[in-house]
Amino acid sequence: MLAAMPDSAPSPLSAGGTSPRDGGDACPGTLRLHRADDGALARVRIPGGVLSADRADALLAVAGRFGDGELHLTSRGNVQLRGLDAECGGGPAELLGAAGLLPSAAHERARNIVASPLAGLDGSPPVGGWLSELDSLVCGSAAAAALSGRFLFALDSGRGDVDALGADVTLIAEGGDCLLRVGAADEVFRLPSADGPRAALLAAELFLRAARDSGAWRVKDLPDDVRTALVRTVGVTAGPVVHRPRPRTAKAPAPGPVTAPDSSTPATTATTVTAISVGVPLGRLVPAQWRLLTETARRYGNELRLTPWRGIVIPGPFGPPGPSTQSAQSTQPAQSGQSGRAAEALDALAAAGLITGPDSPWTGVGACIGHPGCAKSLSDVRAEAGAAVGPVGRLPVYWSGCERRCGHPHGEWIDVVVTPEGHRISHVRGEHRDPRTVVRNDPAALASAVSGARA
Repeated sequence: MLAAMPDSAPSPLSAGGTSPRDGGDACPGTLRLHRADDGALARVRIPGGVLSADRADALLAVAGRFGDGELHLTSRGNVQLRGLDAECGGGPAELLGAAGLLPSAAHERARNIVASPLAGLDGSPPVGGWLSELDSLVCGSAAAAALSGRFLFALDSGRGDVDALGADVTLIAEGGDCLLRVGAADEVFRLPSADGPRAALLAAELFLRAARDSGAWRVKDLPDDVRTALVRTVGVTAGPVVHRPRPRTAKAPAPGPVTAPDSSTPATTATTVTAISVGVPLGRLVPAQWRLLTETARRYGNELRLTPWRGIVIPGPFGPPGPSTQSAQSTQPAQSGQSGRAAEALDALAAAGLITGPDSPWTGVGACIGHPGCAKSLSDVRAEAGAAVGPVGRLPVYWSGCERRCGHPHGEWIDVVVTPEGHRISHVRGEHRDPRTVVRNDPAALASAVSGARA
């Protein structure tokens, strides 16, 4: 039964042919499940976080039929299904494949692509063309099947949001061109936008060759000289070099309406609500919440975009904004008059327990799955995070049940880690970590210390 499963067990549908490094890559997928204390876990890759309403329905059906019914959003805009029976066999993969969520069994863990969730919605250029082409190229590349489940592509609309996430290969929109970044290098390569996806795939394939001797899973894991040589090799076939340091802070879409200039009235400053954005407390969605999100998407743009910050953007259009639907991410003045559609949708989602405005106490609060779902966790950090929720802080906070810090954010944040000595709190700024504070067995003191650190 479940106790006998390896940490990453191949499903009966797996073709079997493992890569030389496969034994060490424990990242779960839909064909390779992960053993957890609350049952088996499947991670479904959703490239760019983009889902149609029908595919969202399929995910819910799999969660209800084979798992605990809940859907968990990840820090890469993917979905985890928990509580799966060890005897579920290939059932989940069959249903997901029928819905188009598993286009290539050989590449299912290599399809790690994050994309700017507001691309094409807030005045920034769309990246959907890149996303479709890159996903197709990855699935069509025999070499790319050897990419680790940790390897990450990012498609940035120019906002710098996903460029800050530290992907292995990043495309950044800039005018009619794109910039290609390999790892965290400050030097990027300029090339025509249409050439971006193929250049990204080539960079990933060159990484695999460079990683043969070291066995590195990601660009940052390569020895320094090998990483430098990789960037140089990519540059041979890419365009001119541009100095562009990677952003240090990854900014999530603000919850609420998303607006952009109204293209139907170009001579005015009028705006229109192009989407709505919601946060998901701790990334956990119960069936009723998922159904409501899916129904809302089906009513408007028929699309959901899962974000790397465990939120969801639902594209519209929703019509012109009124005073109560002015976007937190827009500098444009709101039109008078209430269209009602965005406000109505947000009100319903707020009533369901989702974050629809910046004043929610859950804004910026994250946590790993913790105990009892994870055997390595020293505490029920989700319950502790909920007990410590208070005024909205300036900085996000992430609670981890052990030193692994699974799913932690990037950039600047407050790190709360459970240790045998107590809860250790520190301020993280990229690679720098401020002096730590330890709070021992005092919930009130812990909540106060976390609130003070976030202020």
